[in-house]
Amino acid sequence: MKFATYRDGTRDGQLMLVSRDLKHAIAVPALAATLQEVLDDWDGIAPQLETVYAALNAGELSDAQPFDEALCESPLPRAYQWADGSAYVNHVELVRKARNAEMPESFWTDPLMYQGGSDDFLGPKDPIEMADTSWGIDFEGEIAVITDDVPMGVSVSQAGNYIRLLMLVNDVSLRGLIPNELGKGFGFFQSKPSSAFSPVAVTPDELGTAWRDNKVHLPLLSHYNGESFGKPNAGQDMTFDFAQLVAHAAKTRHLSAGAIIGSGTVSNKQGTEHGSAIKEGGVGYSCIAEVRMIETIRDGKPSTGFMQFGDTIRIEMLDANANSIFGAIDQTVVQYQNPD
Repeated sequence: MKFATYRDGTRDGQLMLVSRDLKHAIAVPALAATLQEVLDDWDGIAPQLETVYAALNAGELSDAQPFDEALCESPLPRAYQWADGSAYVNHVELVRKARNAEMPESFWTDPLMYQGGSDDFLGPKDPIEMADTSWGIDFEGEIAVITDDVPMGVSVSQAGNYIRLLMLVNDVSLRGLIPNELGKGFGFFQSKPSSAFSPVAVTPDELGTAWRDNKVHLPLLSHYNGESFGKPNAGQDMTFDFAQLVAHAAKTRHLSAGAIIGSGTVSNKQGTEHGSAIKEGGVGYSCIAEVRMIETIRDGKPSTGFMQFGDTIRIEMLDANANSIFGAIDQTVVQYQNPD
């Protein structure tokens, strides 16, 4: 199944069931008003929604309407939990190498994860509002899962059974603020503003054979200012799969239904020592910081700047027939106007 949330003037929006081809959508108020309601009673509501979904895909619902991504909020406009991992250790290795720092061996066996703000997600077409470009505005293309209730201490072998939905993420980062925050030894906060998620969240079965080993084996496409920037395969070089990430997050706590767990920046180790740009015949990158790391390693200093006002980023994933699976995150950086 595929789900979206339309803006309707309420905090949590209106749940929409979306056809597989993303052409039609229908509200299902008799079953659930919001996606969180579905997640809170997945076993009770999901089977009924499957019946509606089959009819929607068959074109049998006269009250279905054209699906409009412009009306979408994040599938979960706010969530009980947003924890972002760093499953692609190649990305972490580049960060360390660019500053001539050794990477601890434990990074290959114990996932990195931080707890992000989940009270104010951006819609997939919402602007990225920033007061100052000197903060080093960057996009980060990722994949995330949404879980059912997960028991504390769940094993890796069982953790994948609690994954209910998948979606794409633009985990906006402010690179200029990160060093000072991490230097305090207390983690991210100001340097990790609101993230944006794809218009649609999908059940794993919608990915067919591309979903296996708790990974998504498809390229994640990023277009920066209209030009192809990255197409790394999300199933490749993923050191920790989503079952491992969910188990890691639940080691010392129960996770509530609707918890979102992110993969971290999708990154492939191909081409040159650590990858190469699209124009060089490589798979490119899912964030600007990784380009700057490559430049620093190669040239001694970065030459690519971070995002400026007016810059655009589009993040999408296509199936084997070039059909969009989740819809597109499509955002523009704009200057924030302080209400004072």
